[in-house]
Amino acid sequence: MSNSNTISRREFLKFTGSAMACLSVSGCMQKIINPNTKRPNILLIVADDLGYSDLGCYGGEIQTPNLDTIANNGIKLTRFYSTGRCCPSRASILTGLYSHRAGLGYMVSNLGQPGYRGRIADDAVTIGQALQLANYRTFISGKWHLGTNDPTQYGFEEFFGTLVSAQTFWDPNHYVRLPRGHNVRQYEEGEFYGTNALTDNAIDFINEGRKTPDKPWFLYLAYNSPHFPLHAPKEDIAKYADKYEVGWDEIREKRHEKMKELGIISKDTKLTPRSPYTNWGERETKQNPAWQDLPEDRKKDLARRMAIFAAMVDIMDRNIGRLVTDLKNNNELENTLIIFISDNGACAEWDPIGFDGRTGPNNVLHTGEQIDTMGSAGTYHSVGSGWANASNTPWRLYKHYNHEGGISGPCIVHWPAGLKRHGDIDNRPSHLIDLMPTILEAAKATYPKELNGLKTAPLAGTSMLPLLRGKKVEERVLCFEHEGNRAIIDGRWKLSALRDKQWELYNIENDRTELNDLALEHPEIVEKLDLQWNEWAKENQVTPLIKNFRVGYLSPSR
Repeated sequence: MSNSNTISRREFLKFTGSAMACLSVSGCMQKIINPNTKRPNILLIVADDLGYSDLGCYGGEIQTPNLDTIANNGIKLTRFYSTGRCCPSRASILTGLYSHRAGLGYMVSNLGQPGYRGRIADDAVTIGQALQLANYRTFISGKWHLGTNDPTQYGFEEFFGTLVSAQTFWDPNHYVRLPRGHNVRQYEEGEFYGTNALTDNAIDFINEGRKTPDKPWFLYLAYNSPHFPLHAPKEDIAKYADKYEVGWDEIREKRHEKMKELGIISKDTKLTPRSPYTNWGERETKQNPAWQDLPEDRKKDLARRMAIFAAMVDIMDRNIGRLVTDLKNNNELENTLIIFISDNGACAEWDPIGFDGRTGPNNVLHTGEQIDTMGSAGTYHSVGSGWANASNTPWRLYKHYNHEGGISGPCIVHWPAGLKRHGDIDNRPSHLIDLMPTILEAAKATYPKELNGLKTAPLAGTSMLPLLRGKKVEERVLCFEHEGNRAIIDGRWKLSALRDKQWELYNIENDRTELNDLALEHPEIVEKLDLQWNEWAKENQVTPLIKNFRVGYLSPSR
């Protein structure tokens, strides 16, 4: 189908599939794709631990032509915020609530307070449940991670993926198909790879949705990539085998300049110094080292880790390309609302050299022939804080934190039938809590006041459609907390704080890199925002803050 405003009769008849569909091309075209008369299919894609600048269209060197194309024909948001951690982010994505209000302020362990029960709250409504009430077909392929064991009990007809976080991309037995007894794809030995399989099942689910053409479909495609363990086929790793030998300092500088060229960041945005990190079970922070100061054998090990990470992103992009091609081939791309996001900033766990075997203070220095085995079945690696710092260029810190590196991520929106802006960049803030109201408005669906006999929790977010359509939107306050790290954004002002530390104040209109702390200069603003944050925290079950998370990597608060 042509991208122009007019199409030939031949194109139109191919689009409709019937020569008798309509005598007026323009009239029928309006009827087919006008969002006022035909509700869109909706594809929500979530990457796992993808950094702010990893995609090509956000300044990265990783090859992501499919996402770049969607972005160039859609809208790129540069201030899209998450919760800073995978599990809480998924709670906000699927419920439109702040994660604590949804019961998942931390992870899936029950810490004995309402905001930290470790499972989705009884009065929370998922996007799937709300869209089913609006006569949508609803499917999920990917990572669930909401503390319960069956997504099909929460508004999804079909599920394939992991209920928690994937521990391998190579073993099909690690993935679950629900409801039990439904068709399970079979793979020959050695053919299975998690990202490919999630996409295979996603396409199967879309095909299932097409069996009822009077009903649009919603697919939540929650990839595990590029979350550790770092796993990818050798031929994909080979594409990037030499790319990262220059080290994270040069990669950060090159991304920084490319981001300015693309308009992702302003021309006067400074590159932050290398970020600090806190190692497993420690309190004191250390600084990521300069690449040039590392031993040569360590450089080779670390360059291979980032090469695997890049391959995982590359593979994810190719799979998104498969989906886009499928939508094109079925004449659905024009009226499918596609939203692509990351659940948080890149993951630093736990230090510059990364871990191996399992998450923790376990590192293996790979040398010689061992380098070639990295990323294969039976291995288990993380990328470490130095490369995570590069992935989050130009921001400070990473996943777990509420500084910009932890909560800022890419957001791409593509919906030709519903949005007139193509190739635009929008610098206004939005948040994961806005996805539910955005999707409901696009679907012409209403949020239920009651579900299963319970009064439902009120939505926290607002629809992004006015913003995406270039309209003026009112400023609002956004709040954050994870593991005692916290933040609040109100217009140009942002308070940020590390766990057990005092508030820092930044004017993020001209200092989004959070380099110039103004707390001592403006104590009245700190006091005002602190009061707002505490009111939000009380309303959303954030406080009292948890002192002991009962995990080895995080010491109890003082």
